[in-house]
Amino acid sequence: MTRLYVAIAVCLAFISGVSGAQEKKSANGLLIAAAADLNPALKEIAEQFQKNSGVPVKLSFGASGALTQQIQNGAPFDIFFSADMDYPRQLIAQGHADASSLYQYSLGKLVLWVPASSSLDVERKGMDVLFDPSVKKIAIANPQHAPYGRAAAAALKHAGLYDRLTDRLVLGENVSQAAQFAESGNAQAGFVALAHALSPAIKSTGKFWLVPRDYYPPLEQGVVIVTRSQNKKEAAEFLDYLKTQEASGVLRKYGFTVPHEQ
Repeated sequence: MTRLYVAIAVCLAFISGVSGAQEKKSANGLLIAAAADLNPALKEIAEQFQKNSGVPVKLSFGASGALTQQIQNGAPFDIFFSADMDYPRQLIAQGHADASSLYQYSLGKLVLWVPASSSLDVERKGMDVLFDPSVKKIAIANPQHAPYGRAAAAALKHAGLYDRLTDRLVLGENVSQAAQFAESGNAQAGFVALAHALSPAIKSTGKFWLVPRDYYPPLEQGVVIVTRSQNKKEAAEFLDYLKTQEASGVLRKYGFTVPHEQ
C-alpha cells in the first residue's frame, strides 16, 4: 500500500508539474509584431482577447519591412501582422512563417490628412491643397519598407504629382511617424492610414480626404504565425478570434474593410 501511495503521489506531482508548465507558458503570453496602422484597432482586439482567454498579449508596432527583418534576424515574435501580403509570403518562402496560418485580415485605406486648424480645404480639394504656398513639407511613410509609403508614392504618381512634389516629401519610419510629423506641424500635410485619422487620439484634431482606391495598389493586409513561436496554440486561438464578428467590428470602426466585404 505504501508503494501504491508513493506511485500515486509521483503521478500527481508529474501531472501538477505539466499543468504548471502549461500555465507558465500561457502566462508568458503572446508577443505580436504589427504594422503601425493597426495601433489603435489591434490594441482593442488584443485587450478583448486577453480578457476572454486569460492569455497576456504584448504588441510591438513598426514598419512592416523593418519587422520582417527583425523576424528574419530571430526576434521572438509569435504573430506578425503586415500592412501587405508580400512580407508574410516572403517569410513563408524563407521558412520563418507557417504557410497554413496566412490570412488576409483586412484591406487598408489611405488618406491625405491635415490639422483641423489648417486653412487647407482638404476635404473638398484633395491633393490640390498640396500646391498651396503654406505647404512646405508633406509627410509619408518610407516607401522602402512601409506599404503605406508605397501606396502614398503610387497615389502621387497616379495623380501626376510625384515628380513635382518629391523635394517636399519627408519620410517617416512608418505610417505612424508620418502621422506624427503632420500632427506636430513638422509637415503641413501627410498621407496616413484611415485608421490613424479615425483613432480617438487624433480624430478630433484633423480633417482628411480619402484617397480613391484606384490611385494605389490594394493594401491587402496579411497575418501569419512565426515558425519559431513557442506559443503556436495560443497564436492560432488569437487568429481564430480575429475572424470573429467582435474583432471584425473593431477593424471596421477604424476604417478597415474586412475580408468578406472586399
